[in-house]
Amino acid sequence: MGTGEEEEGEEAVKIKELIIMAGHRFLVIIEQDEDGKYIASVPSLPGCHTQADNLVDLEKRIQEAIRLYLDENAHVAIPEEKFIGIHQVEVQA
Repeated sequence: MGTGEEEEGEEAVKIKELIIMAGHRFLVIIEQDEDGKYIASVPSLPGCHTQADNLVDLEKRIQEAIRLYLDENAHVAIPEEKFIGIHQVEVQA
């Protein structure tokens, strides 16, 4: 049995950035704010986001948020996404 930090690290690997639910695959962006909270958002589902203190809870919450979004927006077509990559740009002030 591992420590809480080891378990969170293992969960982070499991999350990957893609969550598969009921045949749908969603890109989930995960960030950490200045207070240390994790924030997850789903670009293809406007307004679908959540936050948590750790990655284990974040995965559960974003799956719930996606389910709720799909339930509330059953009439809306879900666009297919093609993940290209993430690029960080530094700009001199």
